[in-house]
Amino acid sequence: MPTDRMVALSIRQPWAWLIVHGHKDVENRTWSHRHRGPVLIHAGRAFDADGYNWIKEDFPGIELPRMVEFDRGGIVGRADVVGCVNRSTSPWFFGPHAFVLARAEPLPFQPCRGQLGFFVPEVPHAG
Repeated sequence: MPTDRMVALSIRQPWAWLIVHGHKDVENRTWSHRHRGPVLIHAGRAFDADGYNWIKEDFPGIELPRMVEFDRGGIVGRADVVGCVNRSTSPWFFGPHAFVLARAEPLPFQPCRGQLGFFVPEVPHAG
């Protein structure tokens, strides 16, 4: 997994899953940032049950895993940050800022601790 010097962003489930599976194209934040380029998607340990229920109701075409099936507490995928905006037509935008994401994809789960903001993850190496 490409983690050397690559930054990560910790996101609660089910939002991290939605990003890496190509459903969610923005990640809302209260702060903006100039980072552009690849970012690892870290699924935090916390789970947003209210958000999960909202997605099930408002996006019935998305087949979400059951709540207990989400990976948490590690890297679950990657995406490219291609911008930071304060308005968007995306149905996922709630602002006040959002990172615009492209080319997202899941990666094999790799446990590691999360942090606030962009961070370089400490991922144990096999061997």
